[in-house]
Amino acid sequence: MSSGPLSDRRQAGVCLHISSLPGPYGIGDLGTCARDFVNFMRRAGLSVWQFLPLGPTGYGNSPYQPLSSFAGNELLIAPDDLLGLGLVEEEDTARLRELPADHVDFDRLIPLKTGLLDLAATRFSSRASAALKQEFTTFVARHDPEWLNDYALFRIAGSAYEPRPWQEWPEALRRREPAALAAFAAEHRDRLDSVRVIQFLFWRQWNALRRYAADAGIRLFGDLPIYIALDSADAWAHPALLCLDADGWPRVVAGVPPDYFSADGQLWGNPLYDWPRHEAQGYAWWIARLCASLALADFVRIDHFRGFESYWTVPAGSATAREGRWEPGPRDALFDALRAAFGGLPIVAENLGVITDEVEALRHRHGLPGMVVLQFTVGDPGFRLEDMAENEVCYTGTHDNDTTAGWFHGGSDETRTADEIRATREAALRLTGGTPDTIALDFVRKAFASNARLAVAPLQDLLELGSEARMNTPGKTGASWQWRSTAAHFGAELCDNVAQIVTTMAREGNNGRRDTG
Repeated sequence: MSSGPLSDRRQAGVCLHISSLPGPYGIGDLGTCARDFVNFMRRAGLSVWQFLPLGPTGYGNSPYQPLSSFAGNELLIAPDDLLGLGLVEEEDTARLRELPADHVDFDRLIPLKTGLLDLAATRFSSRASAALKQEFTTFVARHDPEWLNDYALFRIAGSAYEPRPWQEWPEALRRREPAALAAFAAEHRDRLDSVRVIQFLFWRQWNALRRYAADAGIRLFGDLPIYIALDSADAWAHPALLCLDADGWPRVVAGVPPDYFSADGQLWGNPLYDWPRHEAQGYAWWIARLCASLALADFVRIDHFRGFESYWTVPAGSATAREGRWEPGPRDALFDALRAAFGGLPIVAENLGVITDEVEALRHRHGLPGMVVLQFTVGDPGFRLEDMAENEVCYTGTHDNDTTAGWFHGGSDETRTADEIRATREAALRLTGGTPDTIALDFVRKAFASNARLAVAPLQDLLELGSEARMNTPGKTGASWQWRSTAAHFGAELCDNVAQIVTTMAREGNNGRRDTG
């Protein structure tokens, strides 16, 4: 493992979440469609694939509010691979093939996909080969003590007591009394084993995809939310590591203070860490969490890096984030512990928003690359593209932004006036020297031409799509996380256009092994 996340070479990457891949089963998955995307990247000269967090999603389907920091999202398991193992039949997948191909309809997908996976898990003992069963036994022996047993208990108990959160379960189970856990496990043994089988199938498919990507010279770039969800296996299994009361409810919650963009700040509601307790344990939970993330990716972005220097704490029950205050984060101690555990820090720091000198000093002390998002630089008189440092990741936009074309034309923006949108357009054209019709690829060219050793564009910008392809609008539910690409997007023209930009901007693709066929 290298000491830092970025290659010494100038590389180009694409951001696309697994759920947004094309495919016939209602959501992108880890099977053929993922391998086809790796093949596209190789032909296009792209060498880094960035995706969003891969944990199982709960309410709102947000990858940033996972039910576990260690488990995989079961919805991303590929039915084709289950067919190949003999765990399901073609007719079992028929209703999934009726789902729309251009977006994820979670309301219809979740019960159908869950039913298919439960069927595969039920058949595992009778249909799996001896070799596959041995793989499963090894997987369980390794992960049950670390996280798998807790996750299985959490999911089955959550189903049994739905819709109540874990704080409202029977007291003995909520407090994780050993006798209560043992009794619950005995009563639900088969269902717990099904959760284990499904997690095994996810990790088996992911490992196969990771090997395929590595053989193609593609590095995988993951994402790690700083905070965990309150209603999660993590919070239930490790309440002492969080600022919770005796019943498991938060005493304080996360957010950010009022600023130019929000008079009341942002009240996220996530529980905050008891950092002195983490320090007393040598940051063991964080080491385990990063280890789990690096089992999925070659390096990771940590969201809201600012919170490691100082974080905004708001009393639970507050109507807005106005009532909060700054508290010191773990600062150097956490990163010193991670470096000692991993021999380096394969981490990119998300340092967007209002960032203090102290936050940047912490980042630089540990040699962590930051992020530069070109959409955010437009109109900033202090920004000069030529001054960008090499130890940065340069983006056109992110999953939280509108697409570059949509942003330029004001397609989904309800916060800017017509005059502000006009001023943004003029500044964007000055930055790129391009035209309104080519603005998305003009931004890609500028990002790829920057000094940053890694430049990343969302697939939507490579496709020059508008606001209809936006992945997420922060603070809003509904259509977020639903966008999908289709097979028609990946024609020879896209491949040739991207490869030309990569070559022209002197970025080296997939370890020099570009496949032009």
